[in-house]
Amino acid sequence: MHETVLKNARIVLADEVIEGNLVVRDGRIAEIAAGPARTGEDLEGDYLIPGLVELHTDHLERHYAPRPKVRWHPVASVLAHDAQIATSGITTVFDALRVGMDGEGDVQTQEMRSLADAIEESAAAGRLRAEHFLHLRCEVSVPDCLSGFALFDGDDYVKLASLMDHSPGQRQFTDLQSYAVYYQAKTKLSDDAFRLYCARRQEESQQNSAPNRRAVSAACQERGIILASHDDATPEHVDEAAMDGVRVAEFPTTAAAAKASKAAGMAVLMGAPNLVRGGSHSGNVSARELAENGSLDILSSDYVPFSLIQAAFLLGETVEGIGLPRAIAKVSRNPAAAVGLDDRGVIEEGRRADLVRVRPDGGVPVVRTVWRQGARVA
Repeated sequence: MHETVLKNARIVLADEVIEGNLVVRDGRIAEIAAGPARTGEDLEGDYLIPGLVELHTDHLERHYAPRPKVRWHPVASVLAHDAQIATSGITTVFDALRVGMDGEGDVQTQEMRSLADAIEESAAAGRLRAEHFLHLRCEVSVPDCLSGFALFDGDDYVKLASLMDHSPGQRQFTDLQSYAVYYQAKTKLSDDAFRLYCARRQEESQQNSAPNRRAVSAACQERGIILASHDDATPEHVDEAAMDGVRVAEFPTTAAAAKASKAAGMAVLMGAPNLVRGGSHSGNVSARELAENGSLDILSSDYVPFSLIQAAFLLGETVEGIGLPRAIAKVSRNPAAAVGLDDRGVIEEGRRADLVRVRPDGGVPVVRTVWRQGARVA
């Protein structure tokens, strides 16, 4: 039996913060008690929160392809990504890999499969600090969506899939001018070439989105993979998602879509960078607005891993009526529950000892120690 005592901590429980100590035994939380303990590791009054659960980060791709036409070793990329994830307080991560290439970058679907292999090989070899699962970002608007999805047939690491359509005029970019500002800068196309690109993408969407969406939804339901919608903008989008069996509404772009998603029983997920920055970079609804009106369930770090813990502490400090326990739940208990991981996400006796020691300093929550299943990983 291996036992660790953590004392003199501000422990963030499901509904309150207590000053006390916690006992970890064989990778599980064995005891939680208020008041002092005579022995144990002194946390010096720092916060002790549950390990964060990240459902949607596409950050791994940035390590693998840090510059155009540059490729890093897949395992080395995974290890660099994993280190950044863990030191941001994330102990469970769903790595979002694209299937269906929409021309946004030069990484191909087969390379996504190689990254998945690197994740799974590294997990089996005990190299990883966080626990990793796969989230397939299915770009249903493009012709190769289903062939890319097929590369992951029978892969038990796939626990989540999102249904996306990033074609111009759709969902995240209903305003074509906003789409041009975002994508033309990335693609570096001339005005004429960009107009042709937009026309092609719109035609692809008309031909592919509906059949690909149906096929991916059916496959996920058969395999028990949790489905997420993406960038829903209207109640009609939400109705479509509900018919597909969607359980998580990722990044709704309007307050109306978020409210309809909640009413349909979906967990609403928004980007932590949106909350930290004070708004959406695409001009869509702000995460803070949804938090204030009760429509926000889950935060995701999206493209900045550290933003997840930063947003949680900011939310607890600045949005009236939420407080730290409810804010932390949006990055731990709620995402875990949304994907059926009922063994983690809250500090409670019997749960996994996925824990993070945090000290706010100068308005930033500094991650000092991270444990996964009782073992220190950062």
